[in-house]
Amino acid sequence: MNKQDYTVIDKNSLINLQYYMPENQTLRQLADIFSIFADQTRLKILSALALSEMCVNDLSKCLNINQTTVSHQLRLLKNFNAVVDNRKGKIVMYSLANEFVNNIMADGVDYILA
Repeated sequence: MNKQDYTVIDKNSLINLQYYMPENQTLRQLADIFSIFADQTRLKILSALALSEMCVNDLSKCLNINQTTVSHQLRLLKNFNAVVDNRKGKIVMYSLANEFVNNIMADGVDYILA
């Protein structure tokens, strides 16, 4: 017998693994979603937006981050559909796109504190 004949996993588990393993495209999209949470500046912005709708200027002042950085991060978050914007006259207000993002952050904090 060669090395390929030895497996630790049983045949049923292997079949289940192959059946339930997400497709590569789904895995890439999942990795993209979690990359949203891989930056402290984005986490600060998301945390602030979980509490209140805000414009770039307000986020910049509240979080002590320059406006260029806030705008750049908001653009990334918008591209990932994590935030939405709402124009009110000349001011663009940002908010979380849905509770999903807030729930992931809350679950992450719960995990850390457990």
